[in-house]
Amino acid sequence: MGMKYAGAYLMAVLGGKESPNAGDIQKILESVEAEFDSSIAEKLVSELEGKTVHEVIAAGKDRLKAFGGGGGGGGVAVVASGGGGGGGVPAAEEKKAVVEEEEEDEGVDFDLFG
Repeated sequence: MGMKYAGAYLMAVLGGKESPNAGDIQKILESVEAEFDSSIAEKLVSELEGKTVHEVIAAGKDRLKAFGGGGGGGGVAVVASGGGGGGGVPAAEEKKAVVEEEEEDEGVDFDLFG
């Protein structure tokens, strides 16, 4: 099932429809000239029938909690050496991140929902 159908369903809910139907999804998708498959929309509507979006989202969050967090490792400790004689080891140079700007291509035909 495409995310565009779920997105259109959620947009209809935000627009005030408690239980959007396939026609509501079709209106939204066709307004942005996206392809529409009624079988996919009907399947989504039937799966969400009798449920509120808020309940479905809350249930999904509970399932995601079971995956655990993505807490990475701890920070790296930097040890500073104390004064002393002028050893022959040069200091490490800082690497500067190069920020590249993306070129804007005005000739690109982009369809967010297609």
